[in-house]
Amino acid sequence: MEWSIRGALIVGVDGSAASLAALRWASAQARLLGAPLAVVHAWAPTAPLRAPYAPVTGQASVEQDRRRAAELLQASVAWLLASDPDAHVRPLLDEGMPATVLLRHARHACLLALGRKPQEDVALPALGSVARECIRHAMCPVVTVPESPAPGAGIPWLAEHVAAGAGRF
Repeated sequence: MEWSIRGALIVGVDGSAASLAALRWASAQARLLGAPLAVVHAWAPTAPLRAPYAPVTGQASVEQDRRRAAELLQASVAWLLASDPDAHVRPLLDEGMPATVLLRHARHACLLALGRKPQEDVALPALGSVARECIRHAMCPVVTVPESPAPGAGIPWLAEHVAAGAGRF
């Protein structure tokens, strides 16, 4: 299959169970639409986020952050292919803020899919800041896919990776 971002279905992944639910849904939807599927993970160096007085030891380098983000993206795609070996996906690793990266890739997409965590507190917004930003500014339809209620739906080491500062949608 020749690949082009124009008309592709874009799905954002961050290693969370919600983003994996969106990935699974997007793969099935892309097949139904006959559209290519682009799996996007946005990353940013973590060192600038640390307090200036924080110890330098233990800080990841930009290359280590990029490699960790690439591993997360690779593991997300591998997770999908384990359950759907016929899926045709294009992983895209891009540096920047998640909403900015997703909106840039979704500019000529047919659809943008994002995961959604269960709403536990009605006083809080139903969607995260990245999803809200994408819904406000996307030039294509945006679908939010609810996290699977099944226990263990995510990839355990991905959840730890996200908690360690790799980014979240």
